[in-house]
Amino acid sequence: MRSVFRIGRRPQDNDVPLTYEDRLRLDLKLAKWELENAYAGFDYVTDPDLVDCYIFQLNAAMKRYKYLLNRFNALQKETLPADAEILHAALPASEPALQPLTVTDA
Repeated sequence: MRSVFRIGRRPQDNDVPLTYEDRLRLDLKLAKWELENAYAGFDYVTDPDLVDCYIFQLNAAMKRYKYLLNRFNALQKETLPADAEILHAALPASEPALQPLTVTDA
């Protein structure tokens, strides 16, 4: 007997060539979808063997999601300074220079 617990539809990968950033975004969506499915399956199983299976699936999905999120954040940090320099160069002399945003923990 096979039980399937699915949360929504799987994000689709179109045949359009994607940039590295777009591919990371799609992979993050897929990883999030897999994580939600693992949680949904874990919530409904009672057999000890299936509980173990879903625990392993949850751990794998969490590690994949964290890895992809770290890669995406690293990519954003790499491209942010270059984008800011281009923006500063494009501003007219009369415009005040933009200051970088800082995020503080609340």
